[in-house]
Amino acid sequence: MPPPAPLHVAVNTRFLLPGAHLEGIGRFSYETLSRLVAQHPEVTFHFLFDRAYDGRYLFGANVVPHVLLPPARHPFLFVAWFEGAVAWWLARHRPAAFLSMDGFTTLATAVPRVTVFHDLAFEHFPLDVELLRRKYYHFFMPRFARASARVVAVSEATKADIVQTYGLAPDKISVAYNAPAEIFRLQPEDVQQETRRRFSQDNPYFLFVGALQPRKNLGNLLRAFDAFKVAEGPAVAAAQLLIVGRKAWKAGPILDAYQQMQHQAAVHFTGRVTDDELATLYAAALATVYVPYFEGFGIPIVEAQASGCPVLTSGVSSMPEVAGPDGALLVDPHDAASIAAGLARLWNDEALRRQLVEQGRANLSRFSWARSAEVLWEALRKAMRNEDASLNEE
Repeated sequence: MPPPAPLHVAVNTRFLLPGAHLEGIGRFSYETLSRLVAQHPEVTFHFLFDRAYDGRYLFGANVVPHVLLPPARHPFLFVAWFEGAVAWWLARHRPAAFLSMDGFTTLATAVPRVTVFHDLAFEHFPLDVELLRRKYYHFFMPRFARASARVVAVSEATKADIVQTYGLAPDKISVAYNAPAEIFRLQPEDVQQETRRRFSQDNPYFLFVGALQPRKNLGNLLRAFDAFKVAEGPAVAAAQLLIVGRKAWKAGPILDAYQQMQHQAAVHFTGRVTDDELATLYAAALATVYVPYFEGFGIPIVEAQASGCPVLTSGVSSMPEVAGPDGALLVDPHDAASIAAGLARLWNDEALRRQLVEQGRANLSRFSWARSAEVLWEALRKAMRNEDASLNEE
């Protein structure tokens, strides 16, 4: 009997950006694909980039890189890349499956597709997205979901949203959680002290981590922090708020809220920081405060828990699921007073902080990048098996 034919899988890796600090989708891609490549040396993975790639993303000898142009960072270029360049490559090479990590795929192929959806925030908050991108999302995303042989969601909340919004059958959707990277862990007290010295003038601080964009709800967080400082008075004079992340899109209202604060001097915008710095910022914080009004997962929650940091987060969408039972203090993200009350509780109640740290660390056993890579592989296997069955029927 001849040996089985080599198995080839194409992967959309356009969020593995060269020289960049990887955020959400890029981090998910990096962590799961590095493990998928190692777990399946018998498979040749064709990584499809939309620009020059960084060699650190070629995770094994079984990875073959391809650069397909044009770089896809605009709705017109999305169409050119996915429906043009990617579709052409798939037609020419005919891999066993096409795995897309960012919710986009191509409609112009017969290759079975597995597509990872991170959230449907644009469906619920369309005005948070600029017009052309919104039109692209509303036209293509439901079609991408329905055209995919399998869909992978990053939380049960996102899975339920896809079922309800796009009408997909639940058994077509798998769940692959995010997880904290190994760098996020407890830090020695001297490291924590040095972090506070560098970033908060030796003062205790609340920490927010995320891009400055509407869904992260920073306007309400700033108003809540100001209200907390006013209500608690001199007792919280030392309290600081560190906002770690890049300025993304529609950040104007966030900056407006900042300009209206009485306690601007206690707020520090750090911009992006290195992964090593972020790990120490979590560990040295009084608490992580992460209150978006919608999330597909919410990775700062588990990064903070892994770092031994208490968490305050929103009681909506995926965040209670990710935080776990009693793993975070939940507040109403739409109500600045609710957030302010949560800040006061965390500041004043050391026993509550210790309890949240303990419950948060217990929650971490639910999250593993290796398990999530296995979920991706199982989705690919099912997609390819369905294709084989279709061919046999023909």
